[in-house]
Amino acid sequence: MQRYLPRFYHIANWLLRHIVFRVLLRVHVEGLRHIPREGAFILISNHMSFLDPPLVGTYIPREVVMMSKIENFEKPIIGQIVRWYGAFPIRRGVGDIRALKQALRVLRDGQVLYLAPEGTRSPTHRLLRGKEGLALLALQADVPVVPVAIWGQERWRKAWLRLRRPEVHIRVGRPFWLQSEQRRPPREILQALTDAAMCRLAHLLPPRYRGVYTECRPILGDVIAVEEILTHA
Repeated sequence: MQRYLPRFYHIANWLLRHIVFRVLLRVHVEGLRHIPREGAFILISNHMSFLDPPLVGTYIPREVVMMSKIENFEKPIIGQIVRWYGAFPIRRGVGDIRALKQALRVLRDGQVLYLAPEGTRSPTHRLLRGKEGLALLALQADVPVVPVAIWGQERWRKAWLRLRRPEVHIRVGRPFWLQSEQRRPPREILQALTDAAMCRLAHLLPPRYRGVYTECRPILGDVIAVEEILTHA
């Protein structure tokens, strides 16, 4: 397998999986059969803890290129670690064209791109509304989306203080495609497609974590098209 990411990425993931996480966590993984063995796709997850990216990098059996908020790159120690890990920065809350172009390059190189569509860690541990950038990337790169639900990691602090290993669950869902007949859909269409993708992610989580997507009805199947969204509305 050709290595797209720095050597540190592979060393860190090996140490995390075989030593650090084995000692500190009890990790349960299901649905890895849904991860495509080759080709580009976008991996999305909910975001509750700083543990989310290393958990994804460690247990997903593909190299995963990650977006990270630019504030992380501005911190002396964390900034160096995320660079060594092969992540690239994104400015939140603005249309970061540079980050968008980098994300598209990753996908067009046949790699896996990981992002958290909520854009930030959820302070309540419940899903926040996803940003429309997810749909924009999926449509422009013409690649599938693979949802990954992670829970239990938010209890790490309390568990470790009690000298216990928290149970962490990673559940991978089936890949799906976002589809629009419009070449450049307006923001409301991009948001609707993102919401549909987030609904698929939400239903991989236990109900208490679903947040703003608690009442949504997921569109099943391999393709989520705008017409289906309007039908379900």
